[in-house]
Amino acid sequence: MATSEILLETGTNELEILEFYVDETSAAGEQERVYFGMNVAKVMQVIENPNLAPCDYAQHPSFLGVIPLREHILPIIDLSVWLGMARTNSNFDLIIATEFSQAVNGFLVSGVTEILRVGWGQVKPPGTFLSKFAKAAIIGTVEHNNRFIQLLDMESIISDLDPNMMKDAGFSEVRAKQQYPVLVADDSQTILDMVTRNLRAANFMPITASNGQEAWDLLCQLRERAENEHLDIHDLVRIVISDIEMPMLDGFTLTKRIKEDPLLGTIPVILYSSIITDELRHKGEFVKADDQVSKPELHEMARRAIDLIEAAAAAATVTV
Repeated sequence: MATSEILLETGTNELEILEFYVDETSAAGEQERVYFGMNVAKVMQVIENPNLAPCDYAQHPSFLGVIPLREHILPIIDLSVWLGMARTNSNFDLIIATEFSQAVNGFLVSGVTEILRVGWGQVKPPGTFLSKFAKAAIIGTVEHNNRFIQLLDMESIISDLDPNMMKDAGFSEVRAKQQYPVLVADDSQTILDMVTRNLRAANFMPITASNGQEAWDLLCQLRERAENEHLDIHDLVRIVISDIEMPMLDGFTLTKRIKEDPLLGTIPVILYSSIITDELRHKGEFVKADDQVSKPELHEMARRAIDLIEAAAAAATVTV
């Protein structure tokens, strides 16, 4: 894809998802097909199941062992076990091989249907009917062909299976000279908690939002307060730190709105994702994000935020 094509798609608030399903057998013997989705950008390929069985030595019951895949050794996770579902065994089960957060993993599912392009505005927060799952791994739902597709928080799954992977991953030793208010937006509670802990330790005062639309609404409220009370907007929020993939409004569209706003446009924005590819980086640059960070580099977040704030303050002083 040419750079011009990439840029034309930026800010459309869309994503592509791989739709797949798990066939479940209820206690009464009834069959049900439950549909899920994940970002296509995290998918390496879909392969046949080599009939792996649970390992007696595994730390988690969902772990089925490892298989070679090109230059990788691929750990295989039975997604139904992790979700607490009674999957119906089949000779046609598939494995979705993924790569994100600098890690590769395979997820055993019953089948794959199609790739869908949807708007983040179509992604609704998970409803109460999802409470059947023991894990809070659903970031939102999309209605398609009279069925609900439940989007999985893949980072939460991986961090649950390997707690050491996320433990203290976001911490750094830097500390701001004064307390800075920061707006942090992420639909994954796991990542949101980690980022805000890091920022508090670095002398930031986080305001949190669970999706891009909530973040934009909060910024509009702060803008209105600044205008009504004749305050400097930077006294209310010094920087915005946002995930890219979020329901309602993605990070690119959120950034585009911020940068196009006459009052909010001077606030620095850092975007982050588990998959900062060249294409995503082009998109971030196009919407004028001030910095972009991959989730494995979250320990750098506080330092880079401080650098942006201090650089903006120095530029403002020179301008005056």
